[in-house]
Amino acid sequence: MLPYSPLARGTLAGNRNRQGERRTARAEDDPLSDERYHTDADFDVVDRLAEVAAERGTPPAQVALAWLLSRPGVTAPIIGATRLGHITDALAAGQLTLTGEEVQRLEQPYVPHAVLGHS
Repeated sequence: MLPYSPLARGTLAGNRNRQGERRTARAEDDPLSDERYHTDADFDVVDRLAEVAAERGTPPAQVALAWLLSRPGVTAPIIGATRLGHITDALAAGQLTLTGEEVQRLEQPYVPHAVLGHS
Protein backbone atom coordinates (compact mmCIF):
# COMPACT_ATOMS: atom_id res chain seq x y z
CA MET A 1 0.00 0.00 0.00
CA LEU A 2 1.23 3.49 -0.87
CA PRO A 3 -0.60 5.95 1.42
CA TYR A 4 -1.02 9.42 -0.07
CA SER A 5 -0.68 12.47 2.21
CA PRO A 6 0.19 10.46 5.32
CA LEU A 7 0.57 13.63 7.37
CA ALA A 8 -2.95 14.80 6.46
CA ARG A 9 -1.76 17.77 4.42
CA GLY A 10 0.59 18.81 7.24
CA THR A 11 -2.01 18.63 9.99
CA LEU A 12 -0.15 15.79 11.75
CA ALA A 13 3.09 17.75 11.43
CA GLY A 14 1.51 20.58 13.42
CA ASN A 15 0.91 23.14 10.68
CA ARG A 16 -2.32 24.31 12.37
CA ASN A 17 -4.05 23.99 15.71
CA ARG A 18 -7.51 23.66 17.16
CA GLN A 19 -7.74 27.39 17.87
CA GLY A 20 -7.25 28.21 14.18
CA GLU A 21 -3.60 29.25 14.26
CA ARG A 22 -1.95 28.66 10.86
CA ARG A 23 1.76 27.93 11.19
CA THR A 24 2.82 27.48 7.56
CA ALA A 25 2.12 29.08 4.20
CA ARG A 26 0.29 25.93 3.13
CA ALA A 27 -1.96 26.01 6.18
CA GLU A 28 -2.80 29.64 5.44
CA ASP A 29 -4.27 28.78 2.05
CA ASP A 30 -5.46 25.16 1.98
CA PRO A 31 -9.25 24.90 1.92
CA LEU A 32 -9.04 21.14 1.32
CA SER A 33 -7.33 20.67 4.69
CA ASP A 34 -10.01 22.79 6.34
CA GLU A 35 -12.67 20.62 4.74
CA ARG A 36 -11.09 17.26 5.58
CA TYR A 37 -9.10 17.66 8.81
CA HIS A 38 -10.71 20.26 11.01
CA THR A 39 -12.95 18.41 13.47
CA ASP A 40 -12.42 18.18 17.21
CA ALA A 41 -11.70 14.48 16.73
CA ASP A 42 -8.93 15.32 14.24
CA PHE A 43 -7.30 17.69 16.72
CA ASP A 44 -7.63 15.07 19.48
CA VAL A 45 -5.34 12.92 17.32
CA VAL A 46 -2.98 15.85 16.69
CA ASP A 47 -2.83 16.60 20.42
CA ARG A 48 -2.10 12.97 21.32
CA LEU A 49 0.56 12.79 18.62
CA ALA A 50 2.19 15.94 20.01
CA GLU A 51 2.21 14.40 23.52
CA VAL A 52 3.93 11.20 22.37
CA ALA A 53 6.39 13.15 20.22
CA ALA A 54 7.26 15.52 23.10
CA GLU A 55 7.88 12.59 25.43
CA ARG A 56 10.32 11.16 22.88
CA GLY A 57 11.87 14.51 22.01
CA THR A 58 10.96 13.85 18.38
CA PRO A 59 9.01 15.94 15.85
CA PRO A 60 5.36 14.87 15.47
CA ALA A 61 5.88 14.17 11.76
CA GLN A 62 8.48 11.50 12.59
CA VAL A 63 6.19 9.79 15.10
CA ALA A 64 3.23 9.89 12.69
CA LEU A 65 5.30 8.40 9.87
CA ALA A 66 6.82 5.79 12.19
CA TRP A 67 3.31 4.72 13.18
CA LEU A 68 2.30 4.47 9.52
CA LEU A 69 5.40 2.50 8.58
CA SER A 70 4.60 -0.01 11.33
CA ARG A 71 1.26 -0.88 9.72
CA PRO A 72 1.15 -4.17 7.83
CA GLY A 73 1.17 -3.73 4.07
CA VAL A 74 2.49 -0.16 4.03
CA THR A 75 5.53 -0.02 1.80
CA ALA A 76 6.12 3.60 0.82
CA PRO A 77 4.05 6.57 2.00
CA ILE A 78 3.89 9.38 -0.55
CA ILE A 79 5.08 12.29 1.60
CA GLY A 80 5.08 15.15 -0.91
CA ALA A 81 8.28 16.71 0.42
CA THR A 82 8.86 20.36 -0.43
CA ARG A 83 11.74 21.02 1.99
CA LEU A 84 14.83 19.14 3.11
CA GLY A 85 13.34 18.83 6.62
CA HIS A 86 10.49 16.75 5.20
CA ILE A 87 12.98 14.23 3.82
CA THR A 88 14.96 14.26 7.08
CA ASP A 89 11.81 13.49 9.08
CA ALA A 90 10.78 10.71 6.71
CA LEU A 91 14.19 9.05 6.90
CA ALA A 92 14.31 9.36 10.69
CA ALA A 93 10.84 7.83 10.95
CA GLY A 94 12.17 4.68 9.33
CA GLN A 95 14.58 4.29 12.26
CA LEU A 96 11.96 5.00 14.96
CA THR A 97 10.23 2.05 16.63
CA LEU A 98 7.16 2.87 18.71
CA THR A 99 6.24 0.83 21.77
CA GLY A 100 2.94 -1.04 21.90
CA GLU A 101 1.74 1.42 24.54
CA GLU A 102 2.62 4.38 22.31
CA VAL A 103 0.76 2.82 19.38
CA GLN A 104 -2.33 2.31 21.55
CA ARG A 105 -2.18 5.88 22.80
CA LEU A 106 -1.86 7.21 19.24
CA GLU A 107 -4.76 5.12 17.96
CA GLN A 108 -7.15 5.66 20.88
CA PRO A 109 -8.57 9.08 19.84
CA TYR A 110 -8.83 8.26 16.12
CA VAL A 111 -12.25 8.45 14.49
CA PRO A 112 -12.32 7.09 10.91
CA HIS A 113 -13.09 9.48 8.08
CA ALA A 114 -15.40 8.74 5.21
CA VAL A 115 -13.65 7.76 1.99
CA LEU A 116 -13.62 10.81 -0.31
CA GLY A 117 -12.47 11.48 -3.83
CA HIS A 118 -10.92 14.60 -5.23
CA SER A 119 -13.32 16.85 -7.12
